[in-house]
Amino acid sequence: MQLIKHQDSPRYIKLNEVDNVAVVVNSGGVAKGAQFDGDLVATEDIPQCHKIALQTLAEGEAVIRYGQTIGYAREPLPQGSWVKESQLHMPAAPELASLPKADKTPADLPPLEGYTFEGYRNADGTVGTRNILGITTTVQCVAGVLEHAIKRIKDDLLPKYPNVDDVVGLTHSYGCGVAINATDAYIPIRTVQNIARNPNFGGQALVIGLGCEKLQPEQIINTEHYHLGEEQTWLYILQQSDLGFTDMIAQILALAESRLAQLNQRQRETCPVSDLVLGMQCGGSDAFSGITANPGLGFASDLLVRAGATVMFSEVTEVRDAVYMLTSRAKNSEVADAIVREMDWYDRYLHKGEADRSANTTPGNKAGGLSNIVEKSLGSIVKSGSSAISAVLGPGEKASTKGLVFCATPASDFVCGTLQLAAGMNLHVFTTGRGTPYGLAMAPVVKVSTRTDLAQRWPDLIDVDAGKIATGACSLEEFGWELFHYYLDVASGRKQTWAEQHRLHNDLTLFNPAPIT
Repeated sequence: MQLIKHQDSPRYIKLNEVDNVAVVVNSGGVAKGAQFDGDLVATEDIPQCHKIALQTLAEGEAVIRYGQTIGYAREPLPQGSWVKESQLHMPAAPELASLPKADKTPADLPPLEGYTFEGYRNADGTVGTRNILGITTTVQCVAGVLEHAIKRIKDDLLPKYPNVDDVVGLTHSYGCGVAINATDAYIPIRTVQNIARNPNFGGQALVIGLGCEKLQPEQIINTEHYHLGEEQTWLYILQQSDLGFTDMIAQILALAESRLAQLNQRQRETCPVSDLVLGMQCGGSDAFSGITANPGLGFASDLLVRAGATVMFSEVTEVRDAVYMLTSRAKNSEVADAIVREMDWYDRYLHKGEADRSANTTPGNKAGGLSNIVEKSLGSIVKSGSSAISAVLGPGEKASTKGLVFCATPASDFVCGTLQLAAGMNLHVFTTGRGTPYGLAMAPVVKVSTRTDLAQRWPDLIDVDAGKIATGACSLEEFGWELFHYYLDVASGRKQTWAEQHRLHNDLTLFNPAPIT
């Protein structure tokens, strides 16, 4: 990365020596006539995060950023001009049939030993970073009852159990009025199953059902813990109540108190970093995402992988245009084939909806300097660092492999977060350039800003500022280590993220490509 800077002078960042565009760094952008180092002069006002042409580009010439073609000029682009979305033809998506496979698999990096965090050990071997009573549902019909019960649990019961961090309702819109046996129905079903087993719930959530729904409790519940003697330890069915709503609530509270008493006995213990399952995501991205925050996550990801942790990156449409970089890094040809399989499935899914991957890029992304999904993809995949990709998860599937994992999800923040929870995520990190109050109730979310301007405007929403990489206040390596240690502090409960402190969280959003009846 080449940073052209003087503290008060026009500045840009050029990421690769072959790039013919660069990104303006200055807060507030630069004015027409601004003189950069060398002979580069801005021919018009250019906002921060947006691209400036480093040389004159002819019509049809490739526009290059990250050392890759992000588009072709629709018209001549003079040196020093603002390179806008409307001036670029987007390249075609890479052909899946001709991708390189495991031809540049990185060698394993040296092990990173001696780092630990304080977590809650579960009977199934997983580790929680939080100690939460989770209560899930089999069907949306019971969501109102559960909401009422959770308020009572928080008001009347939770204060009696100080070692329990929270009680969370895992409500969703699935369960009935759906084609439960349709080809793709396995996706929402296994998502609900695996979220109920998230490590932060002690490995099993309580289940509240109605009784007549298509998604039956035995499809969710961990059957080896279904009974304790004659008592149904994990399950309550509303239609079994003979005394109405008040009785339902009383019985749910009794079930919850029994589980709270169990959870309250748990204590944090020293665990190796290999017990962390980190999910990485970006939202409200801008052109700095691929310069500061996402590369910072990538460096920290490599550290976690060296320590034996599981690190997940996701968002199919945000890797699709750079998929050749992923299949090359696959551990073996089987992993590369699995990446292609997930790309192909999603291509067909989008085609059925008469859309393609270009639908991903939002107005906010474009206002933040990202011209198209190709440019966005190149900045998104750098979250994955440089390690070999060890496994691929389908949507809703649970991780069983250490190392760097591609968890195939839609790019929607809420759906991606839901599916990463199902994969076993116990810690989440989220980068943003435009800003978002996104959070999850089930796992702590570390919010990382791409720009210092955002961190200064939102000091009580942004946890870590990666913008200081762009200003030269710290190196990428220094930031990566800072983030690594911050992860361990949050996982251990020594620090709470802003989203946790404010109790900001988004609803679970299941990915259901199957028909609704």
